[in-house]
Amino acid sequence: MSPSGNTQQRTVRDVVFVDGVRTPFGKAGEKGIYAGTRADDLVVKCIRELMRRNPSLPAERVDEVAIAATTQTGDQGLTIGRTAALLAGLPRTVPGFAIDRMCAGAMTAVTTTASGIGFGAYDVVIAGGVEHMGNHPMGAGADPNPRFMSERLVDPAALNMGNTAENLHDRFPAITKERTDAYAAASQAKLAKAYAHKQIQPDLVPVAAKKPGAGWALHSVDEPPRPGTTVADLAELRTPFRPHGRVTAGNAAGLNDGATAALLASSEAAEDLGLNVKMRLVAYAFAGVEPEVMGIGPVPATEKALKNAGLSIQDIGLFEINEAFAVQVLSFLDHYGIADDDPRVNRYGGAIAVGHPLASSGVRLMNQLARQFEEDPSVRYGITTMCIGLGMGAAVIWENPHHPDYTAATGTTETSSTNSKGAAA
Repeated sequence: MSPSGNTQQRTVRDVVFVDGVRTPFGKAGEKGIYAGTRADDLVVKCIRELMRRNPSLPAERVDEVAIAATTQTGDQGLTIGRTAALLAGLPRTVPGFAIDRMCAGAMTAVTTTASGIGFGAYDVVIAGGVEHMGNHPMGAGADPNPRFMSERLVDPAALNMGNTAENLHDRFPAITKERTDAYAAASQAKLAKAYAHKQIQPDLVPVAAKKPGAGWALHSVDEPPRPGTTVADLAELRTPFRPHGRVTAGNAAGLNDGATAALLASSEAAEDLGLNVKMRLVAYAFAGVEPEVMGIGPVPATEKALKNAGLSIQDIGLFEINEAFAVQVLSFLDHYGIADDDPRVNRYGGAIAVGHPLASSGVRLMNQLARQFEEDPSVRYGITTMCIGLGMGAAVIWENPHHPDYTAATGTTETSSTNSKGAAA
């Protein structure tokens, strides 16, 4: 209540996705393209490219820089949102911070700063993520509390993502290795087709990188894809997480290096600054599940996001589902009765083909959805969703500004007694 006893009025503003870029994704390790490159330098490339692509945006109008990393140490430490902003040449008045939600790091950077835009704390933000898994292998330096095991707070499998995927196979026996291999081969084929049609390249930032003993090279395409992969090829791969298991290096995302960044704004600021609008954020949600089957996380997160938006799954015309493991995507599709080869799902392929540098991947999903919106104005709503280590899921629903029924709202006046979903308490 205000001092006068009147209910304080507040306007909830529309949040729009203006632009998104990423580096080409590389293979982690000494043979990968970024073996001699720092993680923070990959972020800097993305921030500078966003500013170059949007010349009507004065640098001093950026209100925040949020960058995610799962392993926040070394070249991914020291509050990387702030250090990357300084290194990218943004004014010193632009603040920044670091964020971690494992695989959904960049997605959380987007939703967190988007909430700030909606609340009125920001007008324009940059949000993204980075993971240099060559410099920082998954779990390196982590020290899980022994109570997790001694008090049986989680299943031991929860601390190994491959084991959680095998557990998901156990829970859903209809998802066979043959199905996951077929899905994985299709992901490779869809990515190859998208590259052939120049649908991936527009959002890639070329990176000059120097590898130890190999000199400099300019990288403008992703390193992990294996075009031409067949189901027969995948059937020959070993199952490292369980004897006679179902999860292989071929039907799961690899270990990768890369960075992403997105430009978000209020709809009013975008209009005032002459910024293009690629998507409008409709709703988002995060949900927790049993850590030992973390791959099912996108299902409850999507249920929550749909409820918050007042939509149903039938309203979603495009799906960008992060492919940490094929079984995880198929469990989502089976839950909603969607066919494995439904053309609405991952039209450009996914992480199985292109790679998954953990905390960076959320913005890759958004980039691909935004480009599909532009190509297909008949689709009004799309979703980006992903599973998250330690038993979580994330989902963000977006609206296509090219759809004939799209109308950018000017903001909804709410009282200070509203709840977190925007409904009157």
